[in-house]
Amino acid sequence: MRLETNLSHSWTYDSVRRTMNPSPFIPQSSDRVYLDHNATSPLALGLVEELVRWSRSWGNPSSIHWDGRAPKNLLREARQRVAKLVGANPLEVVFTSGGSEANNLALKGFHGARAVSEVPGERLADRSQFIVSAVEHPSVRKTVDYLTRWGVQVRVIGVDRDGQIDLDSYAEALKTPTALVSVMYANNETGTIFPIQKMTKMAHEAGAIFHCDAVQALGKAVVDVKKWGVDLASFSAHKFYGLKGAGCLYVRQGLQLESLIHGGGQERGRRAGTENVMAIAAMGWMAQAADQIEERAGAMKALRDEFEQILLARISDSRINASPGKRLPNTTSIQIDGIDGETLLMNLDMAGFAVSTGAACSAGSPEPSPVLLAMGLSRKEAQSSMRLSIGWGTTREELARFVETLQVTVQRLRSLRDAVKDEHL
Repeated sequence: MRLETNLSHSWTYDSVRRTMNPSPFIPQSSDRVYLDHNATSPLALGLVEELVRWSRSWGNPSSIHWDGRAPKNLLREARQRVAKLVGANPLEVVFTSGGSEANNLALKGFHGARAVSEVPGERLADRSQFIVSAVEHPSVRKTVDYLTRWGVQVRVIGVDRDGQIDLDSYAEALKTPTALVSVMYANNETGTIFPIQKMTKMAHEAGAIFHCDAVQALGKAVVDVKKWGVDLASFSAHKFYGLKGAGCLYVRQGLQLESLIHGGGQERGRRAGTENVMAIAAMGWMAQAADQIEERAGAMKALRDEFEQILLARISDSRINASPGKRLPNTTSIQIDGIDGETLLMNLDMAGFAVSTGAACSAGSPEPSPVLLAMGLSRKEAQSSMRLSIGWGTTREELARFVETLQVTVQRLRSLRDAVKDEHL
């Protein structure tokens, strides 16, 4: 898909046009401009129509009578589609309530089962070290913190100023007998993509299992867990234009996990509880868009790259965090000197624009982003940063409106700041 560019920095609402083709997988537009797709994505338009039909299949999928057959078929079809989307076997897909549960199941479930899990020549139970990066999602960071109560030794690998992981430190850490490595596919705040395939190979050579939090990958990258070589991978439906309340964990065939939720035999005994059929079916329906992902990721990257050039030209004393490295095609983390990110966010929200200062799960925290601090940014730099994440339905018109509003808002906030300084002279 060719995207016309305009690098004259005169990007205005009247000078741009839509770039995405109409599709049932694109969400319905609204009067507000939504630039927070890494937090969650709006529902695909075609999916909204399907929900009414699925609501008629209200039986329990574990029931053997007629009313349970339709929802059971929905689950089976969704499992096959999601497996194809991520490059797995259907029996390797365990449906969960979302990415956080999938991460917890991967880490706690592996820890619980590793007493009987073996690698050639050595039992994993004899290894106490887990390795994570310094910029993992809270659902990974807090889970490994919890596991330290049960004897797990956690090794944290740092990142540089551009968000890239320190592979030398990683290699050194693997010299200590390691049970599991958990590193995300891409950071949800900066978009930095990590060399998962290489890191997995290094982990396996050291005898460790590899888990990847790939929640930010769906819809932004072609996913192939077999090519990556990972043993476990977490995904979430609502990051890919589906419903909240569903996700899945890829579990490589032969790898044992202890269930977090004990009860019935759902998910082949790996996750008890009656399944969220509607949300899982929605995840499966969106998986049909797999053949569009590469093209739409390319279109988003072209749009994002042009957008960043315009931002840097129009907003003085601004810079893009983690810009030199490989990033998600939709994500921009911008630092604007002299501006408090939370104040800017609230002003933009009132003007009709949805943005964020970091992970949605950390919103409201008075502390700066742990991710940006881990990259070596000062507290002041981290607090002046803002995350923008576009989606399949984002248009150049919307981004043009945003740039114009952002420029006016920044100028006004800086004027107020300077006025306050003058009063104190």
